[in-house]
Amino acid sequence: MITTAAAGARAKPLRKLVEDGLAILGRFPLGLLQLIFRLSVASVFFKSGHSKILSWDTTLLLFANEYHVPVLSPATAAALSASFELGCSSLIAVGLLTRLATLPLLGMVFVIQTFVYPENWVEHLTWAAMLVFILTRGPGAISVDRLLRPLLLGRRRP
Repeated sequence: MITTAAAGARAKPLRKLVEDGLAILGRFPLGLLQLIFRLSVASVFFKSGHSKILSWDTTLLLFANEYHVPVLSPATAAALSASFELGCSSLIAVGLLTRLATLPLLGMVFVIQTFVYPENWVEHLTWAAMLVFILTRGPGAISVDRLLRPLLLGRRRP
């Protein structure tokens, strides 16, 4: 039979192992995570925008028949969509005007989720989570924004 003292003695090494593991995970570089999120979400939107401009006639048909965006004409919605997808995703990938570039894409995710493909909420939630993380935490150390900060603001962020 295992006594309470013996069980407590065994739990201490396990507890230490868990604490050490969490400490190691806590040292994962945030800048690397920000870069991974930026490149991941940018690739999704860039590929979509690229496919739109490669077959523009098909894109216009999709916006006229399947992608029912309220208020905008299919041609306007298609042009805005392709422009935001290519432009904003490029800015996010290199980390230039990053936080600003997340806003149109977050708007697109909202429109896609609400009006176009509401059943794909898991995928849209993933995109939105990465974009909100980038919006709230910034592009990270590996970005053009970080390089330009001293030139624009005259100081470095601690």
